[in-house]
Amino acid sequence: MAIEKINGIDGAIPPELESSLVELAQQPMLEGITEMDDGSAIIGEMQMEAEAPITIPFDANLAEYIDEDVLSEISSELTGNIEDDTNSRSDWEEQYKGGLELLGMNYEDRSEPFEGASGIVHPLLAESVTQFQAQAYREMLPAGGPVKTAIIGAETPETSAQAERVKNYMNYQITYEMEEYDPELDQMLFYLPIVGSAFKKVYFDPTMQRAVSNCYENYSLHPYG
Repeated sequence: MAIEKINGIDGAIPPELESSLVELAQQPMLEGITEMDDGSAIIGEMQMEAEAPITIPFDANLAEYIDEDVLSEISSELTGNIEDDTNSRSDWEEQYKGGLELLGMNYEDRSEPFEGASGIVHPLLAESVTQFQAQAYREMLPAGGPVKTAIIGAETPETSAQAERVKNYMNYQITYEMEEYDPELDQMLFYLPIVGSAFKKVYFDPTMQRAVSNCYENYSLHPYG
């Protein structure tokens, strides 16, 4: 910006002031002073406008809020882990398939040691599995319901009544509302003595608006790996 008048002299900058103005222009901006694009300056701290935080619902799909690059990295890592897990348990899966064949429930035409050889397997293993299933089912799902309550501390009429209400309601949920609980538990107890481990997952399903029970005979059948 041209200086129109300094010390009564129009249109010219005295030599003694010109060097001072150049030095002043080359000096860095002092702390606490912010220079704006239009050449003005703000003294003091600027109040930066904070971005409004994104409100994410509790049961929202987080993939809709995560950057695509981050999702791609997560997907690659997850896929690699699943493949490593599958390869590491390949021997176990072969043993699992062999155990199912020993139950004698599969019919097959054999050509070894000769054509038409019998493929009958002794049902001893199948009988043992069935007995375990029946006894375990009776213990885990009795006629009165699987849920029992215990009062910790001093027992009063109020706590006793509350425990009874909790027991009755949870048994009602399992035996009436959770239609899949009984058949899935029965199936899980059949595979448990063959596989050696089984898992039951009970959680609230927002779609069905009730508790849901899922059983997995082994972790390879679990939908999340």
